[in-house]
Amino acid sequence: MINDAIRIDVENSVLCWLATVDEDGTPSVTPKEIFASYNEDHLVIADIASSHSVSNVIARPKVCVSFVDVFRQRGFKLTGQARIVAPGDADFNAFGNDLLRLAGTDFPIRNIIAVKIESVSRIWAPSYKLFPERSENERMQSAYETYGVQPV
Repeated sequence: MINDAIRIDVENSVLCWLATVDEDGTPSVTPKEIFASYNEDHLVIADIASSHSVSNVIARPKVCVSFVDVFRQRGFKLTGQARIVAPGDADFNAFGNDLLRLAGTDFPIRNIIAVKIESVSRIWAPSYKLFPERSENERMQSAYETYGVQPV
């Protein structure tokens, strides 16, 4: 399920948004800073300070994760079943290899939230429909101007 387009948007996204469900059925959406694709069918998210998300996943593993490359103005919505992978688990190092590299020594990873992907949907900014003639470079330049940044 994870193809090159998804990998590129994962790598170019600053945050992902993990949606879980609270005990009373209320949706809970929280930003996650350290995440990566794993093999063809998983997105892995570092549990740095995600006690509420972890509790929700343990009780109700159906989740949704969204991420957007703000400069290209597109991203993906992934849904699937999540599980918590603890440091003592046999597959922690395999799932956590990229996360540990991204976290470095600044962010201790308590657990890994491993999402086995069941469905994938593309997220497009409204400008793709409103201005289909714009190139990716034009969209990116517009985003740079909007956010007051320039590529390095």
